[in-house]
Amino acid sequence: MRRIPLAILLAAGLGMSGCAGLNDTQQRTATGALGGGAVGGIIGSFSGNAGLGALLGAGVGGAGGYLYDQSQQQRGYGNQGYGNRGYGNNRGNRGNQGYNNSGYNRY
Repeated sequence: MRRIPLAILLAAGLGMSGCAGLNDTQQRTATGALGGGAVGGIIGSFSGNAGLGALLGAGVGGAGGYLYDQSQQQRGYGNQGYGNRGYGNNRGNRGNQGYNNSGYNRY
């Protein structure tokens, strides 16, 4: 009985480590599919077919995540995610917003 929780933990760890090199579009689509699959599985379990609910929910969630990413890119928020932590020079027209190299913030 101890092998089952260890196997689940190992599978979850491997699943999360596979998402390390994704770009913003892939991350948002995968997050939508994961959330949609979970909600679809829960709703489908009430009707007696959790697998079909999870499958449909993952499809709808993935499409929603992709459409959300496309709307964010049109607004200019795309691909600023984890690569640029806000300390570089490519911050657009927003300036430094209080971060400078003098050791204190000027507001």
